[in-house]
Amino acid sequence: MPVLLFLIDTSASMNQRTHLGTTFLDIAKGAVETFMKLRGRDPASRGDRYMLVNFEDVPFGIKAGWKESHATFMTELRNLQAAGLTAIGQSLRTAFDLLNLNRLVTGIDNYGQGRNPFFLEPAIIIAITDGNKLTSGGGVQDELHLPLTTPLPGSELTKEPFRWDQRLFALVLRIPGHASVEPEPQGGVPPDDSPITPMCEVTGGCSAAYRKALQRVINTAQRIIGCPLPSLEDITSSRCLRRTSSILKDSSRPARHLFDLLPSGRRYRSLKARTSRFTSFLPMGH
Repeated sequence: MPVLLFLIDTSASMNQRTHLGTTFLDIAKGAVETFMKLRGRDPASRGDRYMLVNFEDVPFGIKAGWKESHATFMTELRNLQAAGLTAIGQSLRTAFDLLNLNRLVTGIDNYGQGRNPFFLEPAIIIAITDGNKLTSGGGVQDELHLPLTTPLPGSELTKEPFRWDQRLFALVLRIPGHASVEPEPQGGVPPDDSPITPMCEVTGGCSAAYRKALQRVINTAQRIIGCPLPSLEDITSSRCLRRTSSILKDSSRPARHLFDLLPSGRRYRSLKARTSRFTSFLPMGH
């Protein structure tokens, strides 16, 4: 039964917007939802367990752990807010501790008896971040520092915080604020040199930059399953419509007046700018 833990960057820098008008955090949420939909079509996914951790301090950063249901996972994912610091080191430690919580009790970590390859609990941590500077209460950090101390029982028996059957993969969102006129590069997803990359390589995973990487994943999935999937633009539009519906239901929202009909009764107010850098999540009027 594989465990899939999503580590979502909820620092304040995830509020920056792309040329599509969505925030980095919206892109991260959409990526998780798309991954789960594609994974759910595989019969081998019936035993999957999903967990959700963000960059808040312990225990508030654990949004969905061992006891939470799939519905709780989805609710917590949609309610994530971008605020705070980029404390990725402490958040990674929280993710590893959460995965290792039951290993000593179940006997998977059978210290002194060797490694049993058939007795394992495979886990994958998928971190989604913007790759900006690491920040903490002590200031800006140039390197990722993973805390070595933890109150988890039995942690003193293991030198590293991760186990041999755990992998860390990172998706770094490097999305420009304006539409690129350059052709899409061919080949695989380009590597990334963010601070989380060395940690990924140590565990046997990898880090990749987002240059239309999500759309390539969708295109590959389409060829594998033989049926069309929604594009990133369609996913963005659906999220915009959901947010618009929530604004329409709340008359106290600051942007509520933008959705009132103009005196003609046929058109809505349109947000226009001479450059695409200032596009907002609000859809253009028709």
